[in-house]
Amino acid sequence: MIRRGAVFLSASVPQPGRRGFESFDPVLVASAVHAFVEVVLGRRLLVWGGQPAITPIIWEAARRLDVRYERSVLLYQSAFFKDRYPQANIRFDNWVEVPAVEGDQRASLKLMRERMFSDHSYEAAVFIGGMEGVIDEFEVLQGLAPEATLVPLAAPGGVSRDLFDRVEGLPQEMRNRTDFTYWLYRILQIDPSEPRVLVG
Repeated sequence: MIRRGAVFLSASVPQPGRRGFESFDPVLVASAVHAFVEVVLGRRLLVWGGQPAITPIIWEAARRLDVRYERSVLLYQSAFFKDRYPQANIRFDNWVEVPAVEGDQRASLKLMRERMFSDHSYEAAVFIGGMEGVIDEFEVLQGLAPEATLVPLAAPGGVSRDLFDRVEGLPQEMRNRTDFTYWLYRILQIDPSEPRVLVG
């Protein structure tokens, strides 16, 4: 089992008309998620809210890297969306359902995020692309895990570009860089030679 602190992934593809849509680059969002998974998967517990567009990337990376997906990733879902759970997200037993606040989507999401961030000790969180929900996750995590290293990636756009300016201490030269793997190894302080939790 992975015994270090968890790393949270907050990533989504902005929808038309939503905040972050005007600036995001879908190719760079996918590239950044691939890089994140390459760095973290099997080396830290990866926790996230199971955004459907991102799940296939993590699955494929786990298969390619021969990593035990169900032991390396933990998803959280709000029961508010119980009738809309993506099958890809609940295929394995590595997910947690958080009770809904009846009739209140925003309160249900807030409860899920508070639970998600209280259940684990986080050493870092990475933010990629995103809409308003990514900002909410950033702010809740800031309050509940003030010692965690927060890493919004600016180059893929979305609201994470704005969040980059809210984090002190990040190298300014990484703002427009797209060599995400290099920067994530450096900022997250994960050794590329560190072994992963493999199949078997």
